[in-house]
This record gives sequence, C-alpha cells and structure tokens, in this order.
Amino acid sequence: MKQKRRISILGSTGSIGVNTLEVIASHPDRFEVIALAAGANLERLLEQARRFRPLWVAVREREDARKLSQTLPAGVQVAFGTEGLKAIASHPKADFVVSAIVGASGLEPTLAALQAKKNVAIANKESLVMAGSLLTATAKKQGVSLLPIDSEHSAIFQLLEGQDRSALDKVILTASGGPFFRKTKGELNEVSLEEALHHPRWQMGRKITIDSATLTNKALEVIEGRWLFDLRPSQIEVVIHPQSIVHSLVAFRDGSMLAQMAVADMKIPIAYALSYPERISVKIPPLNLVEMGALEFYAPDVETFPILSLAYRALESKSSAAVVLNAANEVAVQAFLDRQIPFLEIYTLVREVFEAHRPVEAQSIEEMLSWDAWASEEAHRMLEVKNYKVDLGRSFRKAAHGSTSSP
Repeated sequence: MKQKRRISILGSTGSIGVNTLEVIASHPDRFEVIALAAGANLERLLEQARRFRPLWVAVREREDARKLSQTLPAGVQVAFGTEGLKAIASHPKADFVVSAIVGASGLEPTLAALQAKKNVAIANKESLVMAGSLLTATAKKQGVSLLPIDSEHSAIFQLLEGQDRSALDKVILTASGGPFFRKTKGELNEVSLEEALHHPRWQMGRKITIDSATLTNKALEVIEGRWLFDLRPSQIEVVIHPQSIVHSLVAFRDGSMLAQMAVADMKIPIAYALSYPERISVKIPPLNLVEMGALEFYAPDVETFPILSLAYRALESKSSAAVVLNAANEVAVQAFLDRQIPFLEIYTLVREVFEAHRPVEAQSIEEMLSWDAWASEEAHRMLEVKNYKVDLGRSFRKAAHGSTSSP
C-alpha cells in the first residue's frame, strides 16, 4: 500500500485551504493532515481540527491560541505568531506543505518549509513576488519541489512537463478580466466595493478578488512566472480570456502553441499539486466544449488597468521594486476594502509608493522584509495625507479639499 502524503496547510480557513481540505477528504487513502494554520477565523479552524484531527494548529494571536486550546480535540496542540507558522511549516512529521496564507506574512513560513526539505505547493503569490529568487534557489539547493497552485501557473507547469525548454518562445497567462472588463476609467470612478467583490467566474478571497478587478493579480502572476519558470520578462505575455476555460498557453519557436483547459475550479490545480506527478479524480463536472461555445481573447487595457505595467517595470529593475509594489498594493487594497479610498485610488497609491522608492538588490529575507515594512509605512503615510472620507458608502471625497478624487 502506498504511503500517505502527510500535509501541513498554511491558510486552511481561506478559499485555497478549504478547497485543499475538500480534495484531501475525497482521498483519505492518499493524504493525512498533520497541521493547520489560520488567521482569525477560529470557528472554521476549530471545525477543521475536529474533522481532520491534526497534530498541531497555529493562529496569529496569543489570545486566540489560548481560546482554541480550551476547545480543541484532545491531542491537538496550539502554536501562534510567526514562529508558530514556521513550526507548522517545518513540522518533522509533514512531508508536504500547502502555502496559502494571503500576503507577505506567508514568506517566512514558506521559506522555513523549503529549508526543512518539504515539498511545497504554493498559492501565496506574494512570497514569490517578494523573494522568488530566494525561494526557487532554496528549493533547488534542498532538492525539493515548489509546485504552483495558481490555475495559470499550474497550467504552464503542466504544459512544460517533458518539453525541451530551449524550444520555448513564450508563455501566455490568461486573465478573466474581472468584474470590470471593458469598463472605461470614467465608469470605474463610480464602482462600489460590492461590485468589485462580485467576480464573474471565480469564488476567491476578498483580497485576491479585488486584485483581479484591478488586474494586479495578473501583475503579480507575471512576476511569479518569471521565477517559477526561469523566464525573461519579454517571454511572459498576458491576454484577457473572459470565459476562464484556457488557463494559460505556451508557445514554441516552431510556431506550435499548447493550451491547458478546464472548468474554473481551484480544486483541479490543487489536486494536481497534491498528487504530483500523478493525477487523481476531482469531484467536479467535466468541461463540455460544445456547451461552452466560443472562446474569446483580448489584449489587456493597460491604460485603464495600469498596475500590470508596473510589474514589468519591477522585473526590469532591482529586486526591492517587486517587494515595494506588493506591499503598497496590500495597503491600498485593504484601504479600499475598509471603504477608505475609491477604486481608482488603489492604482494611484501603488504608483506613488512605487515611484518614491529607489530600488536596490535585496540580498536576504531581512532586507526584503525591511523594504516591505518601508512600503507599507509609506503607503499608510500617503493615505493620511490624502485623508479620504466615505460619503454614503459609495462616493469618496477628500476631507481637506472637498473635491471628488481622481487618479
């Protein structure tokens, strides 16, 4: 009988974590949950711990850990904070780690997992954006795999399997276009938070859904792809594909182009990463091309959604530029989610922080985290200067000037 793959999940209560546990539950003969880590959703984490009976759980705050310890099943131990996450990621009884924490807080535990010689399936794109060179070099040095969970990078990973890399011309990342595809910049001045959170194809967490609406998600994926597949920026192209059926394509120098296609369901790339190099069944309806009908592709509108251009600028610059881009975006998106700024101000804030930074080559994780902290502080400072106030939950005005904002 084949030995079970023993898994730690970082970010178990988010969309990726929940889908990962669904895949695991469908294949109890193949997988065993060793540890779970989450942020503040203690109720869901407790439900997961009672169902899957891990050895450990980890949360962000000490007080949350204390509360959990009083209600967890017997034998489940609790850790907290960054050190708790790193302990979960490097747990000696786990041989596989799913890195699905949102934001920069996923970087240190992801690195800890690789350093402990764990194979890692990564959905935490911010870690690769901040420290792609370090993470991929660590995986290579330790002889472990860094497997993508993003549907687009999973597609590229699958398409490049067994191919002669010297024959590769470029990769093409597809983007759904989000809820605002074909909207003008003028129309985007009036969009609400609720509209931005209503993605037409994918069910995702709030932060990544807003990133999809701004095309920042695709910008970050461009940077991810550069490191995951050792590509030049000029080898990465983005196209809008509203149907979200073709998840990415690769083009070869002989003119051939290969595409990976599937219904829009994250359990497919998750299952592939968990079972790699095998494929396992996933309980979702199969793709029906006849019912799907036409598949459309468009060039991205970088004038209306300009953060995509910043990603290429970051890749052509020194490594701290990508760190700053990511950190500024995290602050801007949270401000929009908190109804502090209008939608178009997300880009304005990110651009201003990005251009205020003089890029350097960050050589260590400490340097990367220091630039992350600088960009976050700078973004918060700029928010205070702008001093946006919310009017009726939809219209935003600058308190200091009384004028409607524009990017």
